[in-house]
Amino acid sequence: MSKRPAALIFILITALIDIMGIGLIIPVLPGLVKELAGSEAAGARDIGLLTAAYALMQFVFAPILGTLSDRYGRRPVLLLSLLGMALDYLLLFFAPSLWWLLIGRLIAGVTGASLTVANAYIADVTPPADRAKNFGLLGATFGLGFILGPALGGLLGEYGLRVPFLAAAALSGLNLLYGYFVLPESLPASARGKRLNRRDLNPLTPLKALGEYALLRSLALTFVLLGLAGQVIFSTWVLYTEGVLSWTPLQNGIALAFFGLLTAVVQGGLIGVSIKKLGERRTILLGLALSTAEFLILSVARSSPVLYASLVVGAGGGLAQPAIQGLISRQVSETEQGRVQGAITSLTSLVGVVGPIVATAVFAYFNGGGASVRVPGAAFIMGAALSLAGLFMIWSVLRRTPEEATLGGVGD
Repeated sequence: MSKRPAALIFILITALIDIMGIGLIIPVLPGLVKELAGSEAAGARDIGLLTAAYALMQFVFAPILGTLSDRYGRRPVLLLSLLGMALDYLLLFFAPSLWWLLIGRLIAGVTGASLTVANAYIADVTPPADRAKNFGLLGATFGLGFILGPALGGLLGEYGLRVPFLAAAALSGLNLLYGYFVLPESLPASARGKRLNRRDLNPLTPLKALGEYALLRSLALTFVLLGLAGQVIFSTWVLYTEGVLSWTPLQNGIALAFFGLLTAVVQGGLIGVSIKKLGERRTILLGLALSTAEFLILSVARSSPVLYASLVVGAGGGLAQPAIQGLISRQVSETEQGRVQGAITSLTSLVGVVGPIVATAVFAYFNGGGASVRVPGAAFIMGAALSLAGLFMIWSVLRRTPEEATLGGVGD
């Protein structure tokens, strides 16, 4: 356990509030955007732009906030981020136009990058022997936040599309007060950097690691394809359920909470069983096959039971990512783990900028935006194609990678 349990508890609460804040607005943000945009097609395109703006800010500011916390300490950066989150949610609550929503999403992207500082804080206050356990607690907190957030957001959304934003602002404000009066600084002055390094502030720096390991080079396009596929669901889910199934924010919140629970079960327990029974490689392929099946089921879902069936199948797709990370981690030396994982995260963030724009544009075009034939599930069909392409690419890489690959992977 941490030497400073109050500090660890604060960080876990911070992460919980971050994820709950994101989850709170998922069921209602698309409805608010469509209301301000004036039409479903225009709203769909604008949602893609807002989501991309959020991802871009996270990509740019995650390394910046991390570097600033190394120089000035974790506490001030975290507290300023929490203040920014509270102000952002208030801005979204009062937003009279789409331009105000865009400003709010940009602020949210900057302050949401505080999770990078939270990871550093845990490392500061935790003995080396306990770090894996406490990072595991952080992961469990993420899962809990994504169960509670959408459910609460859907419930509050029944009282008005803007109500969840006010609730998120209140939670962030309370967290800020708790941190101000309770949170100690984790990084002593003697351990802080003497000056800022411009290279460390460059968000493109972590991507260099992708070219230094053969396995990562081989899998880079796979990450892009799978990331684009994942953005389809993230960006168009609520648009689809509201437009095709006439779901309310409450129904969306319950469904997303259900999916969060299933994902926690899969990644918390079934992943170990699957790897033990099938092996790591077959687990990866099984997870990607289930993800592809989820998209195909979603593309034809015209009732709630079918859509819930897609969630059950899609949760099984969660087998792939941890297994892929395990495979990669064994190709990299212990001193390079963080750098390589950071490179993967950076690539995912870049995909998060492009993916929502493409996914929502396809949805808008085939749902009243110009196509001669209306195809409600067109975006999910695209997601299935991307997921299937990723499946075949990783299968090709695994065929060429020895079971016990040497350090650096294949192709060196």
